[in-house]
Amino acid sequence: MSKRASLLVASFLFFAAVASASPITYGVTVNTSSIFGTVGSLDFNFNPGPLVTQSALLQTLNFTSDGVLAGACPCGIGDVSGQLPATITFDNGAGLNDYFDDFTFGSTISFQVSLYGPALSSPDGVSTSGSTFAFGMFSDAAGTIPVLTTDTTDGFAFTVGVNLDGTTTVTNFSSQTDVGSGTSTIPEPSSLALLGMAMTSLGTRRFRQQRRP
Repeated sequence: MSKRASLLVASFLFFAAVASASPITYGVTVNTSSIFGTVGSLDFNFNPGPLVTQSALLQTLNFTSDGVLAGACPCGIGDVSGQLPATITFDNGAGLNDYFDDFTFGSTISFQVSLYGPALSSPDGVSTSGSTFAFGMFSDAAGTIPVLTTDTTDGFAFTVGVNLDGTTTVTNFSSQTDVGSGTSTIPEPSSLALLGMAMTSLGTRRFRQQRRP
């Protein structure tokens, strides 16, 4: 491979890596056996801070449980779409973005939380507030009696804060809740396209070189 071709491929791979803004994903498992059979509710919210907040998005994925979603009150407030057990999508464009659902607890709950968007992939350096995801469980449908948490003020089992530098911070208030982190390695379509362009360019160059007398 010529030096020029090598530089071309390296350049494309660099831009592909930059474009590959993989989401930050957390796997959540909650042991709810101590409240098995309790008729209560679940609460998910993703809200901006009080000052200037950069755009961010969040999804809850792969919700599974041996508990029962009531289905009578899947309530979304603000910039929220979807319904459990399918994917719920939030953005932080409104002051309050909340998903609330009636739930009869079984012995376990598990789901994933995936965060992405400009606030994580390209912090702007001028925003003055981050965003926060919070998950809470309640022993009543009104969402006033928190369970499995030491947070008696807000009733959160755990929170994930999006920091101004694009990092995230987990705060866990529940000994029954395990929050494990990992970053997705699935590249975005833009990075796949750039990689394809690099390989195509290299292949064309080599074909032309072979045809030269």
